[in-house]
Amino acid sequence: MATPTVGVLALQGDVREHLRVLTAMGVTAITVRRPAELEKVDGLVIPGGESTTIVKLAAIFELFEPLRDRIGAGLPVYGSCAGMILLSDRVDVAGSPLEATFGGIDMTVRRNAFGRQVDSFEADVAVDAVEGGPIRAVFIRAPWVQELGPRAEPLGRVNPGTVDEHVVVVRQENLLATSFHPELTRDLRIHSLFVGMVRAA
Repeated sequence: MATPTVGVLALQGDVREHLRVLTAMGVTAITVRRPAELEKVDGLVIPGGESTTIVKLAAIFELFEPLRDRIGAGLPVYGSCAGMILLSDRVDVAGSPLEATFGGIDMTVRRNAFGRQVDSFEADVAVDAVEGGPIRAVFIRAPWVQELGPRAEPLGRVNPGTVDEHVVVVRQENLLATSFHPELTRDLRIHSLFVGMVRAA
């Protein structure tokens, strides 16, 4: 694939930041709000934002079912923060329930698991399949992975080896998800990993 087209789901959230990073990766980056735009992409980013709002707007813009169908058909998708929640097959009820997700990754996540906006923090996260040392990760009202199914592969944890250890990077086939926001830093390695997945698909 010479120059893939990667969309950013542009219903709500930090869309512009992902577009900037993807452009720096040398791909054609476009916004996706309609089914016709979804059909044009070789990969898709679901940005951070408010997961409930994104689900509601996806239904209004008639994107919910088309997106679920393309995920099921193998479209490479990367979700950050709210995007991780929306790629999960299950949401922990105790962590603020969500009526529906796009699904695709065999995992249970907990919304706002690390606390509210005032509890935002940064941490170094070593990510398998990413070279060059740990990634400085920005967590804002972030989820964590409560439970992983056998098909999902954990790639990174916060606070490894402690009672506060939690999986925050997951991959399952063509789907990638992080609890944190790499688009808010100068580190392009998570996006580079995803673009490599798009090119290989």
